[in-house]
Amino acid sequence: MKRAPDPLIALKKEIAAEIKQVYADLAEREKTSHAFERNCTGIAECCHFVLTGATPYLTEGEALVAAKAWRASGRTKLPETDGDRCPFLNEARKCMIYADRPFGCRTHFCDGAGGPYARRDLIDLIQRLEAISLKLVKGKRRGGHGGHHGPIPLPTAVGEALNEEGGGRQKNAF
Repeated sequence: MKRAPDPLIALKKEIAAEIKQVYADLAEREKTSHAFERNCTGIAECCHFVLTGATPYLTEGEALVAAKAWRASGRTKLPETDGDRCPFLNEARKCMIYADRPFGCRTHFCDGAGGPYARRDLIDLIQRLEAISLKLVKGKRRGGHGGHHGPIPLPTAVGEALNEEGGGRQKNAF
């Protein structure tokens, strides 16, 4: 007998596509608005949480996208760090999931590059991310799984998303 497809897997695929659309919409704004002009020199200062005094917070949907990108590179768990830098930052000071980096990483810049984007210029995108994540959380709860409503720190969020996927077992993977 053939098993029915897992509705959670389909939901996760839909959520990932919606999150990536928010990222694409942000990229389009960056091309067309002077409010988004920055001069990033790629020194990765913003990726060193101890320097910025801030750790990016992710919605559950963003964590899902980041975890999927991390697994696509053959990795199943985050490297151990002392919390002073992003776990996705490699020794060459490059983001290992750059194309799928979270929203906070796309909108926060060090002072030398022009500082973070103004929240007023992003609020509609932030609200979309929150609504998308809420849809994921509700879907997971209907399926008997847990979930967070509201952003949580990047290392925790992605670590939980990786654990949920079962590491190498790919439970509920998509």
